[in-house]
Amino acid sequence: MILIKGELQRLHKYNVTTISFVVALIWFLLLYFIDDADLLSTMLPFVIIVDATMMSTIFIGAIMFFEKTESTLSTLLVTPVKSSELILSKAIANTFHSVLSSLLIIVVFYFVKDVSVNFFYITLALIISVFFHSLLGFVFSFHSKDFTSMLVNVMIYAFIFLIPSSLHLFNIIFKGKVWDYLLMISPTQSAMELITLGFSSEWTVLTVIGLVVLLLGSIFGYLYYVLPKFKEYAVKQSGV
Repeated sequence: MILIKGELQRLHKYNVTTISFVVALIWFLLLYFIDDADLLSTMLPFVIIVDATMMSTIFIGAIMFFEKTESTLSTLLVTPVKSSELILSKAIANTFHSVLSSLLIIVVFYFVKDVSVNFFYITLALIISVFFHSLLGFVFSFHSKDFTSMLVNVMIYAFIFLIPSSLHLFNIIFKGKVWDYLLMISPTQSAMELITLGFSSEWTVLTVIGLVVLLLGSIFGYLYYVLPKFKEYAVKQSGV
């Protein structure tokens, strides 16, 4: 809890929290002027999906590179804090503030536009989706020399995984039931299915698949990639 509190303070110190709420305000202004109820019912989940996936990944990357410039990790290596505690505190803090900003958008539209929302399902979906993509932010940080290169890698990821899912959502390309299942190999599509559940409250086979993909991806990704690589990354940044 002490580490989580420290990470939340760090998010505020680096203005990540401020940027998060500014982005939330931009999303609100974008959606507020949509009068078509059908278009709004599609655009609102899409905006929440982008905020919960791409922005969560970028925020973790930002924190990692700020720490890199301040040589924070080298200091923490001489403390009794474990690598697992450092990773989870960052992921949990990022999840908390990202979920809060997304819920803020949803709550406003719930009252202003009378959007139908199941708050239990949407909160659960956001926690799972943001936590997975927070861990993904570590992966991009490990393999990027600087923040700019990390942003480029995130954009490449978006082209591969986010754009196909978005085109399928808006029924532009990748039409048909077969793509419902083929696109489930994408973590973004899995997050999309979970977040859509929060607005429809209707469980489907795809919802269950998405839940399994993100949960197993978080568990195995953390245990077998993020945790081992974080130790290597921390030692490398310390100059040892």
